[in-house]
Amino acid sequence: MRRVLKGLAYLVALLLLAVGALYVATMGDYDIPATVTDDPTLPRIEVGGITLHAESFGDPANPAIVVLHGGPGADYRSLLPLQALADSYHVTFYDQRGAGLSERVPAEALTLDSHIDELTGVLDLVSSDAPAILIGHSWGAMLASAYLGQHPDRVSAAVLIEPGFLSASEAAAWRARSQEIIQQPRMLWRGLRTGFESAHVDGPDDSAAQDYLIGRMMGFFATDPLTGYGCPGTPYDSPGWRVGGAAGQAVQTQASDADFDALGDEAHRFTGPVLIVTGACSSWIGEDHQRGHLPLYTDARLVVIPDAGHDSVDDAPETTLAQIRAFLAGDG
Repeated sequence: MRRVLKGLAYLVALLLLAVGALYVATMGDYDIPATVTDDPTLPRIEVGGITLHAESFGDPANPAIVVLHGGPGADYRSLLPLQALADSYHVTFYDQRGAGLSERVPAEALTLDSHIDELTGVLDLVSSDAPAILIGHSWGAMLASAYLGQHPDRVSAAVLIEPGFLSASEAAAWRARSQEIIQQPRMLWRGLRTGFESAHVDGPDDSAAQDYLIGRMMGFFATDPLTGYGCPGTPYDSPGWRVGGAAGQAVQTQASDADFDALGDEAHRFTGPVLIVTGACSSWIGEDHQRGHLPLYTDARLVVIPDAGHDSVDDAPETTLAQIRAFLAGDG
């Protein structure tokens, strides 16, 4: 018994030594930008009592475009090349509630319905008297698709850039493959190390450590070769300011199968034009996956962007913009 106890004590000592070494090895300064709550210089709008990081470009008299970023929990930084559309449109970008540089909110305020209501509030501000154009990327495209089904009268056209899943069955398949990717030894090691790094995050607010942890893990997931988000030999490196950790988890964990089905089931109620954009290099949710989404819409077409992965706006901005312009002009 004494030998067993000595062995256990030795293992505990080694574990504590490893933990201490990892804690020391990850010491450093981790710069997390402030949100609109603490940085008064950030552009903003107020929607439903929540302060959102947002900015608009172009003449407000022109047709309105509202851009919806991915995640959930990410921000609109990688989509800023769409600002070029401001020569003909009034283009608005915003970080969704709890995401990017917007105000943090409780987890119970991070649902599909709350995001739908928030989008309505943004449209009330920028295009209250006419339908607007929605451009969504990834999760933002999923949100836009759900909005088409619930409020088809508020939208004139939609551009959906690689929506991940649009039904409960697709969501289940997504979760299964995601778990395979996350449970790889290299991902588990990255998660452990990042957890220790986050313990050294000191502000600028109470959400910073969680945002750092979830943001880094979302980045590792997106860049993993099994995710297939980038072109071969090219990392998926779309830029961002800050991830909202709670938003990155709460929206999907609180959603029901009915919520997931609502992403696509009613989209046919929107009879206007829909453009689905996918990157030629995107191997998981790329062309084949997106062709399966075409029947969900009354008037939809698909365009494949060469030399682009999951985020074609960042990977191939000129080609993506040209396709969006042609679509909005009614060409092709």
